[in-house]
Amino acid sequence: MSDFSMNIDADGVATIVWDTVGKSMNVMNQQGFDDLDALIDQVLADDAIKGAVLTSGKPGSFAGGMDLNIISKMKEMAGDAPARGLMDGLMATHAILRKIERAGMDPKTNKGGKPIAAALPGTALGIGFELPLACHRIFAAPNPKAKIGLPEIMVGIFPGMGGTTRLVRKMGAMGASPFLLEGKLSDPARAKAAGLIDEIADDPVAAAKEWVLSEPKIVKPWDEKGYKMPGGAPYHPAGFMTYVGASAMVNGKTQGAFPAAKALLSAVYEGALVPFDTAIKIEARWFTNVLMNPSSSAMIRSLFINKEALEKGAVRPAEVSDQSVRKVGVLGAGMMGAGIALVSALAGIEVVLLDQSQEAADKGKDYTATYMDKGIARKKATPEKKEAVLAQITATTDYNALAGCDLIVEAVFEDVAIKAEVTKKVEAIVDAECIFATNTSTLPISELAKASARPEQFIGIHFFSPVDKMLLVEIIKGAQTGDRATAKALDFVRQIKKTPIVVNDARFFYANRCIIPYINEGIRMVAEGVQPALIENAAKQLGMPLGPLQLVDETSVDLGVKIAKATKAAMGDAYPDGAVDDVLFWMADEGRLGRKANAGFYAYDDKGKRGLLWDGLAAKYPTSDAQPDIIEVQHRLMFAQTLEAVRALEDGVLMDIREGDVGAILGWGFAPWSGGPLSWLDIIGAPYAAERCDALSEKFGARFATPALLREMADKGQSFYGRFSPAAPAA
Repeated sequence: MSDFSMNIDADGVATIVWDTVGKSMNVMNQQGFDDLDALIDQVLADDAIKGAVLTSGKPGSFAGGMDLNIISKMKEMAGDAPARGLMDGLMATHAILRKIERAGMDPKTNKGGKPIAAALPGTALGIGFELPLACHRIFAAPNPKAKIGLPEIMVGIFPGMGGTTRLVRKMGAMGASPFLLEGKLSDPARAKAAGLIDEIADDPVAAAKEWVLSEPKIVKPWDEKGYKMPGGAPYHPAGFMTYVGASAMVNGKTQGAFPAAKALLSAVYEGALVPFDTAIKIEARWFTNVLMNPSSSAMIRSLFINKEALEKGAVRPAEVSDQSVRKVGVLGAGMMGAGIALVSALAGIEVVLLDQSQEAADKGKDYTATYMDKGIARKKATPEKKEAVLAQITATTDYNALAGCDLIVEAVFEDVAIKAEVTKKVEAIVDAECIFATNTSTLPISELAKASARPEQFIGIHFFSPVDKMLLVEIIKGAQTGDRATAKALDFVRQIKKTPIVVNDARFFYANRCIIPYINEGIRMVAEGVQPALIENAAKQLGMPLGPLQLVDETSVDLGVKIAKATKAAMGDAYPDGAVDDVLFWMADEGRLGRKANAGFYAYDDKGKRGLLWDGLAAKYPTSDAQPDIIEVQHRLMFAQTLEAVRALEDGVLMDIREGDVGAILGWGFAPWSGGPLSWLDIIGAPYAAERCDALSEKFGARFATPALLREMADKGQSFYGRFSPAAPAA
């Protein structure tokens, strides 16, 4: 059964309807291209057909893009010569879109041809927008929920089906840059204002048909003689400055760590120097280059395929019925509790926000009011929406208001005794079926569950701050946590549109277990005399959003001190981070507590704006004359994190390899280009990873010792996704 169908009306206009079988939104695959190609041939060959309108059979959307499962496998499907196979496949696709664009016009005179319009009922992303760009006019419905654009850069590729070349020729390099390099998406009104689409119509199909019958001029500007690129080509004085600036901007933002952005800029620059059909070949060549880079397949796998699988319940206990939350009680109205209340209310869940004083509870509710006010100012919300969301939240000091809650999320002070007291108070009020979740980043869930009369209904939910912006939520199973509690937590996280991972209880769970060694390694290097700027820039060139020293400033030095003291108390003589504490405790004694104190590893001005690294560090910890190679610094920072991910998998803290990678990228920004720590180890290979660990552990200590699992995999020549992915055979 074809995803494309066609009917011809009495006026001779063909309507081609895209309706992917079995999908809620259209996605393109190879068969879809073949079917569309055949229909375009029919339109162009039949003299009775005056033109065509391409639209969607899905209400409210045109297309969500390519099937990324196919893109991730394109290299495998390309055979023994993958680069050649990819290039040939891309050029065959370009030929279809170019056929639509030329529409039978005489190649020399540009005369003749049949108008082909796109009518978008809603969202059009990726190939779902590249295809309309090849049409002669784009009509869109005034659907405020629709998103139009090219988000490919967000998953490690770039628009490689002609979108890059056409958008630059349509808008100029400067005008196209936010849509190509940032993946900016627009609603129809903004898309029209930007020049992405041509018209907005209540009935875009009818408007498109009327246009087709108007005998319009259909030749694209870049196919006309004398075409000049908006903003100037690279050899034009204005264009030259554009490309100099673009190169600086891309390298400034990516630090060279993201191959797709560099390839995109190369395709744009080189393509702007040549005629359109040559530019398309250049775009295809650079797209092939990106697809051949393991980064692209790793990013697609983690940021699209695996992320989507987790959001759809890949690790949810299958035998447990729907556990959607109707009424949630949030205990503690501080920054974390206020954020949890906000996202819950936005999801339509009734919220009871409880704190010790009414003033504190009201302040927590005001967080939602302020958030909605900002949305209204940006025209993302309305006063009516604000009123409706605030009506979902009851701010109170009365524990009795928790009656009827089917989920409690406790977000009080990180103290075992306080959390135990709150647990008992709540369980005296709520129904026996209510699930109790504690929001904690470090305290053991199994220990906290001892205060509960129903430990099988006790679970950890670790939100990341700020709650409304961070995509990841870490769900922690205690020793006695039951499947219904796990399902409840997962269903809640999915309701509030976050991505969940589920891990077993252990010190620091998963995210903090990996990120703390990253921070500590950076601080260790300061004590060793490594230039702080070398440490920070090495991290950023790895693709980390923040260097370890800046990250300490953002999370606060005194929090690091608190965690260090608690960890040392728990581990005793086995505590390994004394060298880190020397620096951290000294910083705290100096009053340099980070951004919140306007003084940390970095200097800050009176308004809190971060400046350069604090020069006082050098007085206490002078930099050595001989500085390490940047690769050594980067490997210390990377292996500090990735080895903990391997150990978490070894220890059973991680139960699904997908959660290890998705959680790392969404939780603390682990080098997204790599696909996550376990994907990174697959990219460099287990034998090389083990070899580097041996060298690092010999030089810097046992924290870099090769885990037994990694050693075994190196000996067997295995990869993590080859051995542990859900589709992998048993090891």
